Amino acid sequence: MKNEKTYAMVLTALFTAIIVIMAFTPLGYIPLVVINATIIHIPVILGALFLGPKKGAFLGFVFGLTSFINNTFKAATASAFVFSPVLAYNVDGVPGIFKSIYICFVPRILVGIVPYFVYLLIRKALRGEGQSGRIIADGAASFILFVSLRAFLIRLLPDVLSATVCTVIGLAAGGVLMAVLTVSGRKKGSANIALAYAGLAGAYTNTLFVMSGIFILYKEAYAQAVGVAGEAVLDVIMGVVTFNGVVEAVVAAIIVAGVGIALTRVKPVYSRE
Repeated sequence: MKNEKTYAMVLTALFTAIIVIMAFTPLGYIPLVVINATIIHIPVILGALFLGPKKGAFLGFVFGLTSFINNTFKAATASAFVFSPVLAYNVDGVPGIFKSIYICFVPRILVGIVPYFVYLLIRKALRGEGQSGRIIADGAASFILFVSLRAFLIRLLPDVLSATVCTVIGLAAGGVLMAVLTVSGRKKGSANIALAYAGLAGAYTNTLFVMSGIFILYKEAYAQAVGVAGEAVLDVIMGVVTFNGVVEAVVAAIIVAGVGIALTRVKPVYSRE
């Protein structure tokens, strides 16, 4: 028991150090063709899986704290106030402080909680008796890929591919994934699939809660900061969700699955039992 607690403390300190290093260096971003995909949330997701949701929530708080520090003291963008209660005070007074605290910390804390329960849910579905649980899990993965890829292509190549073509490509990709999952040895790979789902869930939790918070709490102020009309804010936010969000979710799924498989060789995924 003592060794287990010591191991957990060391792993928590390690993940905390990784988050800090990623947040304050370019290591927290993967340069892609058109955008930089953030991967700072990945240590938080892994912490949730291997240390449990409580320590995962702590790591999420650390992630939020680094975001607060970066946006307060660097303020690299005009919209930095949405993550900084200090800057938000100048934009929206006292209410802005609480709005930015929510956007900066709550989504990141949830990143340290949601993936763990998603992992448990998928493992349970894949281990369920009969084929129903596996079919549901495989179908969900295929549907997520279809929706995400379709939205991604529409945003990436609006003048090249029509919505119909993007739909066909998305359906084809979803069908291929469904076929691969069906013929693969899912019992043996159920943990791997669940890790990938956890990565997806963590990345989407961050993107969806942050962007929805901005839309609900800072619609007009955000529109002014990014230089668009108020009615165009939803398009801007959906662009981030379907472009950055998709890329970051796919990257998180791949890295969490790969690193998670390696970590399970020395430490099992956290169990409440």
